[in-house]
Amino acid sequence: MLILGMDRNIDVRTPESIEFSYALAGLGSRFLAWFVDFSIQIATILAIFFGIVFLAARLPTGPVKAATAGGAPEKIAEAFLIGIVIAIVFTIFFGYFIVFEAFWNGQTPGKKLLGIRVVRDGGYPIDFGASLVRNLIRIAEFAIGGYALSAVSATVSPENKRLGDIAAGTIVVRDERLKLPSLDALRRNAEPVYGATVFLSGDERALIKRFLDRRDELNAAKRQELAAQLAERVRSRVPADLQRLGDEALLERL
Repeated sequence: MLILGMDRNIDVRTPESIEFSYALAGLGSRFLAWFVDFSIQIATILAIFFGIVFLAARLPTGPVKAATAGGAPEKIAEAFLIGIVIAIVFTIFFGYFIVFEAFWNGQTPGKKLLGIRVVRDGGYPIDFGASLVRNLIRIAEFAIGGYALSAVSATVSPENKRLGDIAAGTIVVRDERLKLPSLDALRRNAEPVYGATVFLSGDERALIKRFLDRRDELNAAKRQELAAQLAERVRSRVPADLQRLGDEALLERL
């Protein structure tokens, strides 16, 4: 479940009723991250190109020229070489994002440098399928206006989503580090220590208290299951009049 705020933050509530907040990455940080990644891609392509030229200059060319000069084999070789170059460029430009985001926790080198990452809607880590979809859509976004559509979509979307994010069900968030609470804060928020009673240990009392405090957040089946487990654990130790009570009624009396 997503709750949007006016300041472009997003609150995520998990099925376990745990809520946490993300700050959405803005258009500026996303562009800078892309520029860093684009620079890395260009540098990689140039390195591969000059590496091929360097190796080709040192290979014996006489027999090859003699075998292919002026005929169909020469044209086939040229087409094959062009195909390889196109495949390398395509793989670097689009496979780069797919591989890094899928296997590097939603980040590319550019995103890591700018402190942002891609996650799935709901705050879950991005998987390979979502990374594949959002980056295949990137091809169309690049072809139509050079990412102009992406900029418009991210600007008007309340979740800063480009078209690839909409298709893949992903969002880009700031990778903010959690601040460790102070020792005083931990002490203030620490769960009270429960003493033992005639029928229960302190740990059992604490467990029952946690269940009673959070039972309204559970669905009916889970609530009934947990109540039954806790009641069964202590029922044989309590007086007969309490043993006759229902599971939750018994726990409330303890």
